[in-house]
Amino acid sequence: MNTKPKFVDDVEYKNSVNVQSGKEWNWLNPARGSFDFPANYYESSLDAWQAFDALNADIECDVVVIGGGLLGASTALHLAEQGVDTVLVEKNRIGSAASGRNGGQLTPGLARWEAGEMIEHFSYEEAKRLWHFTSTEAMSLIDQIAQNYDLELQRKHQHITAAVHPGHLVGLTEGADARKYLGEDHTQIMGKHELFEHVKSENYYGGLLDTLGGHIHPLALNRGLAYGFSQQGGKIYEQTEVLSVDEREDGIYVTTTGGVIKARKSAVIGVHHASFKLLQSHNQTTIPFYTYVCTTAPLELDLSEILPSDAPVYDTQFQIDYYRGVSKNRLLFGGEGTGSCWTPEKTHDYLLGRIKHVFPQLTQVELDFVWSGTTDLTMNGAADSRKSDGKYPIYAVQGWSGHGVAQTVRIGKAIADDFCGNADDFKMLTSIQHQDILFGRALAPMVIPMAKTAYGLGAMVNPGKMVSF
Repeated sequence: MNTKPKFVDDVEYKNSVNVQSGKEWNWLNPARGSFDFPANYYESSLDAWQAFDALNADIECDVVVIGGGLLGASTALHLAEQGVDTVLVEKNRIGSAASGRNGGQLTPGLARWEAGEMIEHFSYEEAKRLWHFTSTEAMSLIDQIAQNYDLELQRKHQHITAAVHPGHLVGLTEGADARKYLGEDHTQIMGKHELFEHVKSENYYGGLLDTLGGHIHPLALNRGLAYGFSQQGGKIYEQTEVLSVDEREDGIYVTTTGGVIKARKSAVIGVHHASFKLLQSHNQTTIPFYTYVCTTAPLELDLSEILPSDAPVYDTQFQIDYYRGVSKNRLLFGGEGTGSCWTPEKTHDYLLGRIKHVFPQLTQVELDFVWSGTTDLTMNGAADSRKSDGKYPIYAVQGWSGHGVAQTVRIGKAIADDFCGNADDFKMLTSIQHQDILFGRALAPMVIPMAKTAYGLGAMVNPGKMVSF
Protein backbone atom coordinates (compact mmCIF):
# COMPACT_ATOMS: atom_id res chain seq x y z
CA MET A 1 0.00 0.00 0.00
CA ASN A 2 1.27 3.45 -0.93
CA THR A 3 -1.30 6.20 -0.43
CA LYS A 4 -1.39 9.98 -0.57
CA PRO A 5 -2.47 11.98 2.47
CA LYS A 6 -6.22 12.53 2.26
CA PHE A 7 -8.34 15.03 4.18
CA VAL A 8 -11.54 14.18 6.03
CA ASP A 9 -14.51 16.56 5.93
CA ASP A 10 -13.51 18.27 9.19
CA VAL A 11 -11.89 16.20 11.95
CA GLU A 12 -12.09 12.71 13.41
CA TYR A 13 -11.46 12.62 17.16
CA LYS A 14 -9.17 9.65 17.69
CA ASN A 15 -6.01 8.31 19.21
CA SER A 16 -2.75 9.42 17.64
CA VAL A 17 -0.80 6.84 15.68
CA ASN A 18 2.36 8.39 17.10
CA VAL A 19 4.09 7.26 20.25
CA GLN A 20 4.22 10.07 22.81
CA SER A 21 7.80 11.31 22.79
CA GLY A 22 9.73 13.50 25.21
CA LYS A 23 7.74 16.39 26.59
CA GLU A 24 5.47 16.77 23.57
CA TRP A 25 1.82 16.34 24.50
CA ASN A 26 -1.61 16.57 22.88
CA TRP A 27 -4.74 17.79 24.66
CA LEU A 28 -8.28 17.19 23.43
CA ASN A 29 -11.44 18.80 24.74
CA PRO A 30 -12.93 16.15 27.09
CA ALA A 31 -16.33 16.72 25.50
CA ARG A 32 -14.94 15.27 22.26
CA GLY A 33 -13.87 11.94 23.76
CA SER A 34 -11.30 10.28 25.98
CA PHE A 35 -8.12 8.87 24.45
CA ASP A 36 -4.78 7.68 25.82
CA PHE A 37 -2.85 10.01 23.49
CA PRO A 38 -5.31 12.00 21.38
CA ALA A 39 -4.42 13.05 17.86
CA ASN A 40 -3.76 16.76 17.41
CA TYR A 41 -5.71 18.83 14.88
CA TYR A 42 -3.46 18.03 11.94
CA GLU A 43 -3.66 14.30 12.41
CA SER A 44 -7.39 14.48 13.18
CA SER A 45 -8.07 16.34 9.92
CA LEU A 46 -6.40 13.62 7.82
CA ASP A 47 -7.65 10.17 7.00
CA ALA A 48 -5.82 7.18 8.49
CA TRP A 49 -2.49 6.77 6.72
CA GLN A 50 -0.26 3.82 6.07
CA ALA A 51 2.24 2.53 8.60
CA PHE A 52 5.73 1.45 7.54
CA ASP A 53 7.38 -1.60 9.06
CA ALA A 54 10.20 -1.29 11.56
CA LEU A 55 13.63 -2.42 10.42
CA ASN A 56 14.37 -5.99 11.52
CA ALA A 57 17.48 -6.91 9.51
CA ASP A 58 20.90 -5.64 8.48
CA ILE A 59 20.68 -3.81 5.12
CA GLU A 60 22.78 -1.70 2.76
CA CYS A 61 22.09 1.38 0.67
CA ASP A 62 23.93 4.32 -0.87
CA VAL A 63 22.55 6.98 1.51
CA VAL A 64 20.71 6.62 4.80
CA VAL A 65 18.51 9.49 5.95
CA ILE A 66 17.81 9.68 9.70
CA GLY A 67 14.58 11.41 10.66
CA GLY A 68 11.22 11.36 8.90
CA GLY A 69 10.37 15.04 9.26
CA LEU A 70 10.35 17.63 6.47
CA LEU A 71 14.14 17.75 6.08
CA GLY A 72 14.58 13.99 6.02
CA ALA A 73 11.60 13.30 3.76
CA SER A 74 12.56 16.07 1.33
CA THR A 75 16.19 14.94 1.17
CA ALA A 76 15.15 11.32 0.63
CA LEU A 77 12.66 12.30 -2.09
CA HIS A 78 15.18 14.38 -4.03
CA LEU A 79 17.89 11.74 -3.72
CA ALA A 80 15.52 9.06 -4.99
CA GLU A 81 14.41 11.27 -7.88
CA GLN A 82 18.06 11.36 -8.96
CA GLY A 83 18.37 7.59 -8.82
CA VAL A 84 20.19 7.29 -5.50
CA ASP A 85 19.49 4.11 -3.48
CA THR A 86 18.14 5.72 -0.32
CA VAL A 87 16.72 4.45 2.99
CA LEU A 88 14.76 6.69 5.38
CA VAL A 89 14.44 5.73 9.05
CA GLU A 90 12.19 7.33 11.67
CA LYS A 91 12.15 6.48 15.37
CA ASN A 92 8.43 7.27 15.68
CA ARG A 93 6.05 7.89 12.78
CA ILE A 94 6.45 10.14 9.73
CA GLY A 95 5.73 13.74 10.82
CA SER A 96 5.39 12.87 14.51
CA ALA A 97 7.75 15.63 15.73
CA ALA A 98 8.12 19.34 14.92
CA SER A 99 7.49 18.92 11.19
CA GLY A 100 3.95 17.70 11.81
CA ARG A 101 3.21 19.89 14.85
CA ASN A 102 4.11 23.45 13.78
CA GLY A 103 1.94 26.43 12.86
CA GLY A 104 2.05 25.67 9.14
CA GLN A 105 3.00 29.18 8.07
CA LEU A 106 5.18 29.54 4.98
CA THR A 107 7.48 32.51 5.57
CA PRO A 108 10.61 33.44 3.58
CA GLY A 109 14.05 33.57 5.19
CA LEU A 110 16.55 31.25 6.84
CA ALA A 111 15.17 30.61 10.33
CA ARG A 112 15.29 34.14 11.86
CA TRP A 113 17.49 35.57 9.12
CA GLU A 114 15.50 37.76 6.79
CA ALA A 115 16.71 39.86 3.87
CA GLY A 116 18.31 42.54 6.06
CA GLU A 117 20.41 40.02 7.98
CA MET A 118 21.58 38.43 4.74
CA ILE A 119 22.64 41.81 3.34
CA GLU A 120 24.54 42.45 6.57
CA HIS A 121 26.47 39.16 6.47
CA PHE A 122 27.04 38.58 2.74
CA SER A 123 28.04 40.41 -0.40
CA TYR A 124 25.14 41.67 -2.53
CA GLU A 125 25.27 38.75 -4.95
CA GLU A 126 25.59 36.18 -2.16
CA ALA A 127 22.77 37.77 -0.16
CA LYS A 128 20.57 37.85 -3.25
CA ARG A 129 21.26 34.21 -3.96
CA LEU A 130 20.58 33.13 -0.36
CA TRP A 131 17.39 35.18 -0.13
CA HIS A 132 15.92 33.70 -3.30
CA PHE A 133 16.98 30.23 -2.19
CA THR A 134 14.98 30.62 1.03
CA SER A 135 12.04 32.52 -0.47
CA THR A 136 11.05 32.30 -4.15
CA GLU A 137 12.78 28.96 -4.71
CA ALA A 138 11.50 27.42 -1.48
CA MET A 139 7.88 28.36 -2.14
CA SER A 140 7.92 27.30 -5.79
CA LEU A 141 9.55 23.97 -4.91
CA ILE A 142 6.66 23.06 -2.61
CA ASP A 143 4.16 23.97 -5.31
CA GLN A 144 6.12 21.92 -7.87
CA ILE A 145 6.21 18.86 -5.61
CA ALA A 146 2.46 19.14 -5.02
CA GLN A 147 1.91 19.28 -8.78
CA ASN A 148 4.31 16.43 -9.57
CA TYR A 149 2.70 14.02 -7.11
CA ASP A 150 -0.86 15.40 -7.28
CA LEU A 151 -0.95 16.29 -3.59
CA GLU A 152 -3.63 18.25 -1.72
CA LEU A 153 -1.83 20.25 0.96
CA GLN A 154 -4.30 23.04 1.77
CA ARG A 155 -1.74 25.47 0.38
CA LYS A 156 -2.88 29.08 0.55
CA HIS A 157 -0.95 32.08 -0.73
CA GLN A 158 -0.14 35.33 1.13
CA HIS A 159 0.33 36.11 4.80
CA ILE A 160 0.30 39.21 6.98
CA THR A 161 2.70 40.53 9.60
CA ALA A 162 0.64 42.78 11.88
CA ALA A 163 2.33 45.60 13.80
CA VAL A 164 1.40 45.87 17.50
CA HIS A 165 3.20 49.24 17.80
CA PRO A 166 3.31 52.09 15.25
CA GLY A 167 7.11 52.08 15.46
CA HIS A 168 7.19 48.50 14.18
CA LEU A 169 6.03 49.73 10.77
CA VAL A 170 9.52 51.17 10.36
CA GLY A 171 11.10 47.74 10.78
CA LEU A 172 8.57 46.14 8.44
CA THR A 173 9.21 48.82 5.82
CA GLU A 174 12.97 48.32 6.11
CA GLY A 175 12.47 44.57 5.67
CA ALA A 176 10.32 45.08 2.57
CA ASP A 177 12.92 47.48 1.17
CA ALA A 178 15.71 44.93 1.75
CA ARG A 179 13.70 42.29 -0.10
CA LYS A 180 13.18 44.63 -3.06
CA TYR A 181 16.89 45.46 -3.03
CA LEU A 182 17.58 41.74 -3.46
CA GLY A 183 15.22 41.52 -6.41
CA GLU A 184 12.09 40.07 -4.79
CA ASP A 185 8.98 42.25 -4.75
CA HIS A 186 6.02 40.47 -3.13
CA THR A 187 5.40 42.87 -0.23
CA GLN A 188 3.04 45.75 0.48
CA ILE A 189 3.02 47.95 3.59
CA MET A 190 -0.47 48.64 4.90
CA GLY A 191 -1.73 51.29 7.28
CA LYS A 192 -4.09 50.65 10.17
CA HIS A 193 -7.30 50.99 8.16
CA GLU A 194 -6.10 48.93 5.23
CA LEU A 195 -4.96 46.15 7.55
CA PHE A 196 -8.38 46.18 9.20
CA GLU A 197 -9.82 45.06 5.85
CA HIS A 198 -7.85 41.80 6.34
CA VAL A 199 -7.88 41.38 10.13
CA LYS A 200 -10.84 42.59 12.19
CA SER A 201 -8.82 43.40 15.30
CA GLU A 202 -8.19 46.79 16.89
CA ASN A 203 -4.80 45.60 18.23
CA TYR A 204 -2.76 46.57 15.19
CA TYR A 205 -1.37 49.79 13.69
CA GLY A 206 -0.78 48.46 10.21
CA GLY A 207 1.35 45.70 8.78
CA LEU A 208 2.97 43.99 5.84
CA LEU A 209 1.18 41.87 3.25
CA ASP A 210 3.43 39.19 1.73
CA THR A 211 1.99 37.48 -1.35
CA LEU A 212 4.96 35.12 -1.69
CA GLY A 213 4.39 33.20 1.52
CA GLY A 214 1.20 31.73 2.89
CA HIS A 215 0.27 28.63 4.81
CA ILE A 216 0.00 24.90 4.43
CA HIS A 217 -1.04 21.76 6.31
CA PRO A 218 2.42 20.67 7.54
CA LEU A 219 1.58 17.05 8.28
CA ALA A 220 -0.01 16.61 4.84
CA LEU A 221 3.15 18.10 3.34
CA ASN A 222 5.37 15.78 5.35
CA ARG A 223 3.35 12.71 4.43
CA GLY A 224 3.22 13.90 0.82
CA LEU A 225 7.01 14.04 0.63
CA ALA A 226 7.21 10.51 2.06
CA TYR A 227 4.59 9.37 -0.46
CA GLY A 228 6.66 10.81 -3.31
CA PHE A 229 9.78 9.11 -1.97
CA SER A 230 7.96 5.76 -1.90
CA GLN A 231 6.72 6.36 -5.45
CA GLN A 232 10.36 6.71 -6.49
CA GLY A 233 11.18 3.32 -4.96
CA GLY A 234 12.57 4.58 -1.66
CA LYS A 235 12.39 2.44 1.49
CA ILE A 236 10.96 3.81 4.74
CA TYR A 237 11.27 2.21 8.18
CA GLU A 238 9.27 3.62 11.08
CA GLN A 239 9.62 2.79 14.79
CA THR A 240 13.33 2.45 14.10
CA GLU A 241 15.47 4.49 16.46
CA VAL A 242 19.09 5.20 15.56
CA LEU A 243 21.54 4.43 18.36
CA SER A 244 24.85 5.37 16.76
CA VAL A 245 26.45 6.59 13.55
CA ASP A 246 29.98 5.34 12.84
CA GLU A 247 32.18 6.07 9.85
CA ARG A 248 34.43 3.16 8.86
CA GLU A 249 36.74 2.37 5.98
CA ASP A 250 34.00 0.96 3.75
CA GLY A 251 31.06 3.22 4.64
CA ILE A 252 28.88 4.65 7.38
CA TYR A 253 27.34 2.16 9.78
CA VAL A 254 24.08 3.23 11.38
CA THR A 255 23.08 1.03 14.29
CA THR A 256 19.35 0.99 15.01
CA THR A 257 17.09 -0.85 17.42
CA GLY A 258 16.27 -3.37 14.69
CA GLY A 259 19.43 -3.81 12.66
CA VAL A 260 22.50 -2.15 11.18
CA ILE A 261 22.32 -0.08 8.00
CA LYS A 262 25.49 0.22 5.99
CA ALA A 263 25.44 3.39 3.88
CA ARG A 264 28.02 3.00 1.14
CA LYS A 265 28.29 6.72 0.35
CA SER A 266 26.68 9.15 2.80
CA ALA A 267 24.29 9.83 5.69
CA VAL A 268 21.91 12.66 6.45
CA ILE A 269 20.83 13.56 9.98
CA GLY A 270 17.53 15.41 10.00
CA VAL A 271 16.50 15.26 13.65
CA HIS A 272 16.94 18.92 14.65
CA HIS A 273 18.01 19.45 18.25
CA ALA A 274 18.93 15.78 18.77
CA SER A 275 21.63 15.58 16.10
CA PHE A 276 24.40 16.34 18.58
CA LYS A 277 23.69 12.98 20.20
CA LEU A 278 24.51 11.18 16.96
CA LEU A 279 27.52 13.21 15.84
CA GLN A 280 30.23 13.28 18.48
CA SER A 281 32.13 15.95 16.58
CA HIS A 282 29.06 18.11 16.02
CA ASN A 283 29.34 21.26 18.11
CA GLN A 284 26.51 22.26 20.40
CA THR A 285 25.17 25.33 18.62
CA THR A 286 21.49 25.18 19.53
CA ILE A 287 19.17 25.50 22.51
CA PRO A 288 15.87 23.60 22.53
CA PHE A 289 12.64 25.40 23.29
CA TYR A 290 8.96 24.54 23.37
CA THR A 291 6.12 25.91 21.25
CA TYR A 292 2.33 25.75 21.56
CA VAL A 293 -0.59 25.62 19.15
CA CYS A 294 -4.35 25.21 19.50
CA THR A 295 -7.40 24.89 17.28
CA THR A 296 -10.79 26.13 18.34
CA ALA A 297 -14.12 24.42 18.08
CA PRO A 298 -16.18 25.86 15.19
CA LEU A 299 -16.66 29.55 15.97
CA GLU A 300 -20.01 31.27 16.56
CA LEU A 301 -19.03 33.92 14.00
CA ASP A 302 -18.10 33.08 10.43
CA LEU A 303 -14.32 33.21 9.94
CA SER A 304 -14.78 35.77 7.18
CA GLU A 305 -16.02 38.21 9.83
CA ILE A 306 -12.62 38.24 11.56
CA LEU A 307 -10.30 37.25 8.66
CA PRO A 308 -12.05 38.53 5.50
CA SER A 309 -9.17 37.73 3.11
CA ASP A 310 -8.35 34.35 4.73
CA ALA A 311 -4.70 35.36 5.06
CA PRO A 312 -2.70 33.83 7.94
CA VAL A 313 -1.33 36.35 10.39
CA TYR A 314 1.55 36.71 12.80
CA ASP A 315 2.27 39.84 14.77
CA THR A 316 5.33 41.79 15.89
CA GLN A 317 5.09 41.49 19.66
CA PHE A 318 8.05 39.86 21.40
CA GLN A 319 6.04 36.72 22.15
CA ILE A 320 4.30 36.54 18.79
CA ASP A 321 0.74 35.45 18.18
CA TYR A 322 0.06 33.66 14.90
CA TYR A 323 -3.21 32.38 13.56
CA ARG A 324 -5.18 31.31 10.49
CA GLY A 325 -8.53 29.88 9.59
CA VAL A 326 -8.81 26.13 9.08
CA SER A 327 -11.57 23.62 8.38
CA LYS A 328 -15.22 24.10 9.33
CA ASN A 329 -14.90 27.60 10.72
CA ARG A 330 -12.12 26.81 13.18
CA LEU A 331 -9.26 29.12 14.13
CA LEU A 332 -5.75 27.73 14.51
CA PHE A 333 -3.79 29.89 16.96
CA GLY A 334 -0.26 29.61 18.34
CA GLY A 335 2.28 31.56 20.32
CA GLU A 336 4.93 31.64 23.03
CA GLY A 337 8.30 29.92 23.20
CA THR A 338 9.56 28.61 26.53
CA GLY A 339 12.66 26.95 27.95
CA SER A 340 10.58 24.57 30.09
CA CYS A 341 7.54 22.80 28.71
CA TRP A 342 4.22 24.20 29.92
CA THR A 343 1.36 21.97 31.05
CA PRO A 344 -1.70 21.48 28.83
CA GLU A 345 -3.83 23.40 31.33
CA LYS A 346 -1.53 26.44 31.43
CA THR A 347 -1.20 26.43 27.65
CA HIS A 348 -4.97 26.11 27.15
CA ASP A 349 -5.64 29.14 29.36
CA TYR A 350 -2.85 31.22 27.81
CA LEU A 351 -3.88 30.61 24.18
CA LEU A 352 -7.59 31.06 24.93
CA GLY A 353 -6.74 34.35 26.62
CA ARG A 354 -4.73 35.50 23.62
CA ILE A 355 -7.56 34.67 21.21
CA LYS A 356 -9.99 36.71 23.30
CA HIS A 357 -7.48 39.57 23.46
CA VAL A 358 -7.02 39.69 19.69
CA PHE A 359 -10.68 39.08 18.84
CA PRO A 360 -12.87 40.24 21.75
CA GLN A 361 -15.90 39.92 19.48
CA LEU A 362 -15.56 36.13 19.89
CA THR A 363 -17.55 35.68 23.08
CA GLN A 364 -18.05 31.90 23.10
CA VAL A 365 -14.65 30.53 22.12
CA GLU A 366 -13.91 26.92 23.01
CA LEU A 367 -10.71 25.01 22.25
CA ASP A 368 -10.91 21.50 20.82
CA PHE A 369 -7.19 20.80 20.35
CA VAL A 370 -4.07 22.06 22.14
CA TRP A 371 -0.58 20.65 21.65
CA SER A 372 3.07 21.38 22.29
CA GLY A 373 6.09 21.07 20.02
CA THR A 374 9.85 21.12 20.41
CA THR A 375 12.19 23.12 18.22
CA ASP A 376 15.60 24.76 18.65
CA LEU A 377 17.36 28.05 18.08
CA THR A 378 20.88 29.24 17.32
CA MET A 379 22.74 32.23 18.73
CA ASN A 380 22.86 34.14 15.44
CA GLY A 381 19.31 33.27 14.33
CA ALA A 382 20.22 31.35 11.15
CA ALA A 383 19.84 27.60 10.73
CA ASP A 384 23.05 25.61 11.26
CA SER A 385 23.95 23.48 8.22
CA ARG A 386 26.88 21.08 8.45
CA LYS A 387 28.71 18.66 6.16
CA SER A 388 31.53 16.52 7.50
CA ASP A 389 34.77 16.38 5.54
CA GLY A 390 35.38 12.64 5.82
CA LYS A 391 35.49 10.10 3.01
CA TYR A 392 31.75 9.60 3.40
CA PRO A 393 30.04 12.96 4.01
CA ILE A 394 27.51 13.30 6.81
CA TYR A 395 24.99 16.12 6.45
CA ALA A 396 23.11 17.72 9.35
CA VAL A 397 20.86 20.78 9.76
CA GLN A 398 19.35 22.20 12.95
CA GLY A 399 18.40 25.46 14.65
CA TRP A 400 15.16 26.44 12.89
CA SER A 401 13.92 28.77 15.63
CA GLY A 402 10.33 27.95 14.71
CA HIS A 403 10.67 29.31 11.13
CA GLY A 404 11.42 26.68 8.55
CA VAL A 405 8.59 24.82 6.80
CA ALA A 406 9.38 25.97 3.26
CA GLN A 407 13.15 26.37 3.71
CA THR A 408 13.52 22.87 5.17
CA VAL A 409 12.05 21.36 2.02
CA ARG A 410 14.38 23.46 -0.13
CA ILE A 411 17.44 22.53 1.94
CA GLY A 412 16.53 18.86 1.55
CA LYS A 413 16.84 19.33 -2.20
CA ALA A 414 20.12 21.24 -1.69
CA ILE A 415 21.57 18.28 0.22
CA ALA A 416 20.56 15.90 -2.57
CA ASP A 417 22.00 18.23 -5.21
CA ASP A 418 25.26 18.59 -3.27
CA PHE A 419 25.60 14.82 -2.92
CA CYS A 420 24.93 14.30 -6.64
CA GLY A 421 27.25 17.16 -7.64
CA ASN A 422 24.49 19.14 -9.36
CA ALA A 423 24.63 22.38 -7.33
CA ASP A 424 26.61 23.98 -4.52
CA ASP A 425 23.73 25.66 -2.66
CA PHE A 426 24.43 23.64 0.47
CA LYS A 427 28.01 24.90 0.52
CA MET A 428 26.59 28.42 0.69
CA LEU A 429 24.62 27.44 3.80
CA THR A 430 27.64 25.87 5.50
CA SER A 431 29.59 29.14 5.11
CA ILE A 432 27.45 30.74 7.84
CA GLN A 433 29.45 30.69 11.06
CA HIS A 434 27.80 29.55 14.30
CA GLN A 435 28.78 30.06 17.91
CA ASP A 436 28.94 27.18 20.37
CA ILE A 437 26.56 27.42 23.32
CA LEU A 438 28.33 26.10 26.41
CA PHE A 439 25.90 24.12 28.57
CA GLY A 440 23.13 25.56 26.40
CA ARG A 441 20.88 22.53 26.57
CA ALA A 442 21.16 22.10 30.31
CA LEU A 443 20.64 25.81 30.96
CA ALA A 444 17.83 26.43 28.46
CA PRO A 445 15.11 26.55 31.17
CA MET A 446 16.98 29.48 32.73
CA VAL A 447 18.62 31.12 29.71
CA ILE A 448 15.45 31.61 27.70
CA PRO A 449 13.46 33.31 30.52
CA MET A 450 16.47 35.54 31.23
CA ALA A 451 16.70 36.53 27.55
CA LYS A 452 12.97 37.19 27.42
CA THR A 453 13.16 39.38 30.52
CA ALA A 454 16.06 41.37 29.06
CA TYR A 455 14.25 41.88 25.76
CA GLY A 456 11.06 42.78 27.64
CA LEU A 457 12.88 45.49 29.59
CA GLY A 458 14.36 46.76 26.35
CA ALA A 459 10.89 46.95 24.83
CA MET A 460 9.70 49.03 27.76
CA VAL A 461 12.52 51.52 27.15
CA ASN A 462 12.15 51.49 23.35
CA PRO A 463 8.70 50.07 22.47
CA GLY A 464 9.11 50.99 18.81
CA LYS A 465 12.00 48.56 18.32
CA MET A 466 10.74 45.36 16.74
CA VAL A 467 12.12 42.15 18.29
CA SER A 468 10.08 38.95 17.94
CA PHE A 469 10.84 35.66 19.63
